[in-house]
Amino acid sequence: MAMGRGLLLLFSAAVLVGFASASPFLSDCPVDFEFQNYTIITSKCKGPQFPPKLCCDAFKEFACPFTDYINDLSNDCASTMFSYINLYGKYPPGLFANQCRDGKKGLSCEGFPQKTTVTGNAGQQVQSGLLALPMLAFGLVALLFQ
Repeated sequence: MAMGRGLLLLFSAAVLVGFASASPFLSDCPVDFEFQNYTIITSKCKGPQFPPKLCCDAFKEFACPFTDYINDLSNDCASTMFSYINLYGKYPPGLFANQCRDGKKGLSCEGFPQKTTVTGNAGQQVQSGLLALPMLAFGLVALLFQ
């Protein structure tokens, strides 16, 4: 019975480590929005007034580097990005959609930096995935010597 209990604990630990290493927002998005710097927005766009000019400029400064990914309807980048913006900024629903409009085609990123590829974030995502393996191995060894 002790061996069966040990295997159950081992399996449970492996599953927990896998879930712990997963991102809180699972999505099909080539940008890892979890590790972006949201102070660009949160330091400038503050309530209770949420000044439209400051909020929209801060939003553009943050989002324009990712326009290729956010505008791609085949992934979840836009919804993932807004989830993290609202998580870190605790903004009212629809704040940026209601305040920030440049025309029929949405926001213009003219005058704001844009990237065509994602740099740094993919490495962070791989690094997070690689940390799960040592955590799993450590957990398994600890259970075996218990």
